[in-house]
Amino acid sequence: MQEKGKLKKILSFLGPGFLITVGFIDPGNWATNIEGGSRFGYTLLWVITLSTLMLMVIQHTAAKLGIATGKSLAVNIREHLPKPITAIVGLTVVGACVATDVAELLGAAIGFQLLFRLPLWFGALLTVFLEVFLIVGQRYHKLERTIIGFLGVIALCYLAELILVKPDWGQALPSFVVPRLSSSSIYIAMGMIGAVVMPHNIFLHSNVIHSRQWGIDDKEKLSLLKYERIDTTTSLVLGLLVNGAMIIVAAKVFHGNGLVITSIEEASKTLVPLAGPLAGFFFAVALVFSGVGSSVTSSMAEVNVITGFLGQPEDPKTLLYRVATFVTAIPSFLIILLGMDTYKILIFSQVILSIQLPFTLIPLLYLCRKKKIMGAFKSSVLEFSAMIGISAVVILLNMYLLYSTFSGGV
Repeated sequence: MQEKGKLKKILSFLGPGFLITVGFIDPGNWATNIEGGSRFGYTLLWVITLSTLMLMVIQHTAAKLGIATGKSLAVNIREHLPKPITAIVGLTVVGACVATDVAELLGAAIGFQLLFRLPLWFGALLTVFLEVFLIVGQRYHKLERTIIGFLGVIALCYLAELILVKPDWGQALPSFVVPRLSSSSIYIAMGMIGAVVMPHNIFLHSNVIHSRQWGIDDKEKLSLLKYERIDTTTSLVLGLLVNGAMIIVAAKVFHGNGLVITSIEEASKTLVPLAGPLAGFFFAVALVFSGVGSSVTSSMAEVNVITGFLGQPEDPKTLLYRVATFVTAIPSFLIILLGMDTYKILIFSQVILSIQLPFTLIPLLYLCRKKKIMGAFKSSVLEFSAMIGISAVVILLNMYLLYSTFSGGV
């Protein structure tokens, strides 16, 4: 009976990490995964394993800050850092949230276009309405269950695709743990790692973890931290498997037929004649759920960031909350109405995230090492050193991605 009660408690805790995982498999990640699989086959699967392990450490640190302080990263930055730094970080992360939502809305719009032949602008508008309904119209725990359901649909779609395309598992499975890198694949590998760690997800996890805050003393916080590790690890492993499945499908269908894919629409059109109409259908359905789900979590992060940095309550009934929910949609509609290249925009949105990333990771590192802020949960020397190393790698790779993009590498 005791074991059953413990399992029930673990299951009741699962949720915050899954919100983060939706952002981990957003349409921006689809582009790098499809290109990596179509160009280099199974060889870059280990990059997904490495980037997921790095992400686990960063997301655990963000959640730990939320548990220790009872406040989100945005609120902690406003309260503990000088005003000029707070203003810079706040403006950059709002910009990153807008860029993220551009990728999510465009991805969902492309999915609706593939499924129902809807114009991009209508698909984006439909996504915004769904997003607002889910965020403003539902209680948090119901929204959380909805997003977990979205993740389930995406995972099932890619499971079905794996069954349809029949990959070479003898090559694929070892590639998850055996590093193979060449001068021609290093750029894509860096892009894949750089696209995984997104600023808005770090802010979001430090906030949504409070939905499981059942006590305030250190013993209860330690218990909460233990369950958080299970939630984060479980959800991100699911994200690893879905991202891996994207690469495996692209490797089998496209690389196996000597094709290099450079856009999501092209991937869908090419998938149908090579793997059948069902594969194309599952691809489009997964893209819609990925775009809608990740646009919801992106807007949740933006609302938390705006209200947190302004020192306002995060209340769905307030005008600020509702306005913040709509802010990120405006650039997407401008892009669609101006007829801009959606694939290039998806890549550029990842570049904007790379610019912002140091502005998120450095304050997180600073705050988690302060005993006055973290108390008994202050990062140990070993934990802090690991975070510095991982953050340095992520930042350097993103800087390289940024440099290569503007120097004509993309």
